[in-house]
Amino acid sequence: MENLQYPVGRFSYNPPNEAQRQVHIETIRNLPWQLRELSAGLSAAQLEQPYRPGGWTARQVIHHLADSHLNAYIRFKLILTEDKPTIKPYDEKAWAELADTFQAPIEASLEILEGVHARWTTLLENIRGEQWRRTGFHPEHQREISLLEFLALYSWHSRHHLQHIRIIMEKG
Repeated sequence: MENLQYPVGRFSYNPPNEAQRQVHIETIRNLPWQLRELSAGLSAAQLEQPYRPGGWTARQVIHHLADSHLNAYIRFKLILTEDKPTIKPYDEKAWAELADTFQAPIEASLEILEGVHARWTTLLENIRGEQWRRTGFHPEHQREISLLEFLALYSWHSRHHLQHIRIIMEKG
């Protein structure tokens, strides 16, 4: 079950060097088109299929990525413009149970991801030096988290959920 829940492994943070940071940025840049390409191959039945027992459906995963990455983009902007802001947590499981997650076409979230990731990538490419060490306080984790760690986290998050979609596709 662990392999289905965390198909790329659990997130663990090691401060990235410059080359690794660029790989993380490229992962974030490429998520929208990779997700669009993968989701184009999903049947109507597969959209409603979970990647594991008790897991989210493909539709929920796609909408979750839009919700999560909208929040991530805002978090980056807050950390860059405020001194150690408190990051607003949200209940992602509750969000995944709202009507828009079950009823909205995935195209709506694919379009959100394309726009947000275009802006987010531009922002990421222009963060310099010590700016990467700026932090926000995350009350859920009871600690400060740097932009570098958030970058690594959302790069992992992108790969993690793309793999969930692949698992659904492999099931047929």
